[in-house]
Amino acid sequence: MPRSDQGATFERYKVIPRTLIFVTRGDQVLLLMGASDKRLWANKYNGIGGHVERGEDIRAAAERELAEEAGICVSPLWLCGTIMVDVYEDTGICIFVFRAEYLGGVLKPGREGGLRWVARDELARLPLVDDLYKMLPKILAMTRERPPFSAHYSYDGDDRLQIVYEGELL
Repeated sequence: MPRSDQGATFERYKVIPRTLIFVTRGDQVLLLMGASDKRLWANKYNGIGGHVERGEDIRAAAERELAEEAGICVSPLWLCGTIMVDVYEDTGICIFVFRAEYLGGVLKPGREGGLRWVARDELARLPLVDDLYKMLPKILAMTRERPPFSAHYSYDGDDRLQIVYEGELL
């Protein structure tokens, strides 16, 4: 198919692709606390991830981000779901959410923030990125056999995040 047939015009809705990875070790999940000087989610816990660069496929981007931000060995990544985030009228974000099991290695400190293994029963008491309180338990309950979930985020008139997870408002 020629480039002209792709329908990639400026009038269309556009998305910025990102990855988000959750590594588990038994009953623990590896989280990254955003550095205090980060523009986004400073002093809040999130998974590991980032932007997809030109020329990368989604899995390669997730593997690169995991190597850059944690430097550990994991089982093969598996896609848990996708999240479409409507940010502006014409632009959004598409987050590809992965999981993996920890296989070994020493956590490497990075400029993004500090890494910490967190017990699942401790998650509700931590300062998480806002959507993780509802989404992370669902992600951690998934099995490899289950098809990836689909979620949609948008903002209401008061700029509050609205989460629809597989058709259900959370």
